[in-house]
Amino acid sequence: MKPRIIGLFVNPNGGVPKHHVDTLTVTATGCVGDRQNDLKHHGGPTRAVCLMLESVMNALISEGHPIGPGTTGENILIQGLEPNSIKEGIILDLESLKLQITGPAPPCKTIKASFLDGKFTALSHKLDPSKTRWYASVIEEGTVAIGQCVAVLNGSEQVGNQ
Repeated sequence: MKPRIIGLFVNPNGGVPKHHVDTLTVTATGCVGDRQNDLKHHGGPTRAVCLMLESVMNALISEGHPIGPGTTGENILIQGLEPNSIKEGIILDLESLKLQITGPAPPCKTIKASFLDGKFTALSHKLDPSKTRWYASVIEEGTVAIGQCVAVLNGSEQVGNQ
């Protein structure tokens, strides 16, 4: 299965949950139509986009967490990639958009409703590197849509499926 975008989310009022959109325009400073309430910890050029892998979400669901698409503040949900395929510095080519992973997105109490007993640290890279969301900066601005393919690149060398 080729990795692809299965969810796009924004919240014009800030916070979570983020709401489904069919297309998402991404600029160097963030996702058009999305707002962050805490600019100290969210948003800006090194945290322009928040990404989650469906495999991570499914692992959390299998543990009984009431997490769902958009509930933890992700802008883009990707199917077909495993957690070990994403790390700081890699480039994601989303056909009409290129992003570079800048680091894990630390969880905060605003997403606690997505977790059993409010234990939002179930999505903590520090506690389990296989269960995290990722922040990315924008290399090439663009507009993406549900179903677009995602390729994992490391510089000019492709390491994922296209």
